[in-house]
Amino acid sequence: MDEPIGSRTGASVHSIDHFALNVPSVDDAARFYTTFGLQVVPDAEQKEALIIRAADGHRWARILPASSKSLAYLSFNCFENDLEQICAQVKASGAAFEERVDDTAGFWFRDPDGNLIQVKIGPKTSPSSKTPSVLAGAPADERGSHTRSQSQVVRPRRLSHVLLFTPDVLRALVFFERALGLRLSDKSLDIIAFTHAPHGSDHHLVAFAKSTARGWHHAAWDVDNVNEVGQGAAQMAAAGYTRGWGTGRHVLGSNYFHYVQDPWGSFCEYSADIDFVSAGHPWPAGDFAPEDSLYLWGPAVPEDFICNTEAPLDLPAVITEA
Repeated sequence: MDEPIGSRTGASVHSIDHFALNVPSVDDAARFYTTFGLQVVPDAEQKEALIIRAADGHRWARILPASSKSLAYLSFNCFENDLEQICAQVKASGAAFEERVDDTAGFWFRDPDGNLIQVKIGPKTSPSSKTPSVLAGAPADERGSHTRSQSQVVRPRRLSHVLLFTPDVLRALVFFERALGLRLSDKSLDIIAFTHAPHGSDHHLVAFAKSTARGWHHAAWDVDNVNEVGQGAAQMAAAGYTRGWGTGRHVLGSNYFHYVQDPWGSFCEYSADIDFVSAGHPWPAGDFAPEDSLYLWGPAVPEDFICNTEAPLDLPAVITEA
């Protein structure tokens, strides 16, 4: 009998190094990500491609020219002593390995949905402790805010997590646990699930949402507090990026959020104050009813929020609002 999700132990990746996204217009991408508050520079490794950095200076993403939007690959970092064991776990999980001539670091393989994954030795980019998110109120007799003209550009400090569409959420959970050592944080039936790394991690490092096909849903970027979530939303709206969802607060992960739709129908999220799982701590993973799992407060979920634009006939998973 297969072991239940969350019951296995073994070596694990500790963080995402970066993701690479195919897009049909790098010019549109440059404008969108720059407005979002990220640093966008040319990618020296590939003509017409871009590199995305956050305020921490890390290269969190590569944006690659293509005919349509899709995930090109997802790269994870691990500790040196864990690489060999993780490779063995991936092999035991039945994944198809691939050789790369442009980047031979670590090893490359395809997950059950066909996503290209890299695992390599690298620095721990995920936080090792809870990132402070403090928004203190003003004392009596002092002004508690500033004028709009004094607002500074919101600049996310790091990548928090990514969410992928998959035709089989439970299969993805089993694979990423057995192959890469990620742990279940929480889920809602077979509709959506969240995983963390056991070396100290945000509540979710990689999440999965049900669809008819694989696809890219969003990247979430950590900001200082809920005020910056709202200010980031205003920053994007002022530049014409008004479609999305928020501002609100999630249930699973507890983070404050505002999603902004990108030019290709997927999203970037401003996120603050997400739950944190300390290294080695047993998180009490739960299975929540759909109507009690998505958000605590905020506007109604847009009809296109859970639609996979990489699968034109895709229908959104049923989410009943409380």
